[in-house]
Amino acid sequence: MRLKHVRTSDSPRVSRRSARIGLAIVGVAATGLALAGPAQADPIWPGGPDIPGVPSLIPPGAQLPPLPAVPKEILPPAPQAPSLSPANGEVVGGLRAIDIHYSAPVTDRSAAEAAVKINSSSGTPGHFDWIDDSSLKWSPDSYWPRGTTVNVDAQGAHTAFQVSDVFEGLGDASTHKFMVKIGGDTVKTFPAAFGKPGHESPNGTFPVLEKLPHMVMDSSTYGVPVDSPEGYKLDVDWATRITWDGVFVHAAPWSVDQQGHQNVSHGCINLSTENAKWFFDNVRAGDNVTIQGA
Repeated sequence: MRLKHVRTSDSPRVSRRSARIGLAIVGVAATGLALAGPAQADPIWPGGPDIPGVPSLIPPGAQLPPLPAVPKEILPPAPQAPSLSPANGEVVGGLRAIDIHYSAPVTDRSAAEAAVKINSSSGTPGHFDWIDDSSLKWSPDSYWPRGTTVNVDAQGAHTAFQVSDVFEGLGDASTHKFMVKIGGDTVKTFPAAFGKPGHESPNGTFPVLEKLPHMVMDSSTYGVPVDSPEGYKLDVDWATRITWDGVFVHAAPWSVDQQGHQNVSHGCINLSTENAKWFFDNVRAGDNVTIQGA
C-alpha cells in the first residue's frame, strides 16, 4: 500500500510570519512608550529634548568654540564737505560773491546747486556760475545792501558773513559820473551833472548832513536875485545836503539830457529823479560823499 506524505506543519513559513508579528508588536509597544512619555523634557544645549541614553553633544564643562567673525560692510567714504568763502565772520563789500569749492569734480551740477542754501537778511536774489567742474560761484543779481547778514550751508559746510555798512558816494566832475560804494565795491554808477564854470562843485569829502524829500531852492538865499540871469527858484525832490552853504545831491529832471555829458548846475550834483531817490533812500546821515575833478 502506497502511503501519502502528509505535511503536518509549514514550519519555515510559520516561523517567519511569527517573527514579523513579534517585531510589529514590539514596535507598537515602543511607540506607545514614546507617546506615553513626558511632552517636554529639560533641554540640553544646543537644544532638543533630553533623550535617556543618548550622550550630550557637548560634554559638561567644555568650552564652546568662538563663533566666526561676521564680515563688516565696507561703505564708500563719505563725501568731503566743500570749502566756502567768504570765511565765517568776514565783513565784505556789496558785490562779494560766494565761492563753493569741491574736493572732486562734480558730475551732477543741478544736484550740487540744489544742495546750496543761502539765506540773507535782505532776501537778495542771485545766480550760480560754474568756474570749472570743482568750483561753483553764487553772485547777487545786483548787489548786497549795506549791513546784510548772510548764512550759507552746503553739504555739511557752513559759513556766515556780514556785508559792510560803509556806504559812500563818489562824484567825478571830469567824467560826469556819480558812483555809490558799499564796503569799497561800486554798486551803482549814475550819469550826473556838476557845477558849471564859475559855479564849480567843491572838491573834497563831505558828510551827509540832512535829507529833505522836498524843498524849494532859491538863489536869493545866497545873494543871487531870482530874476537875474543866474537866479532861480525851483521845487526840488530827494535832496541830500552835504554842505551847509547849499550843496546837495538832488533830483534835477530839467538837466537829464546834460547828465553824463556836461556840467550845468550851480554847484550841486544833479541826478535823474529815479537815481536821486535811490540815493536818498539808501544813504544815511554821516555817510560820506566825495567830489573830485571839479
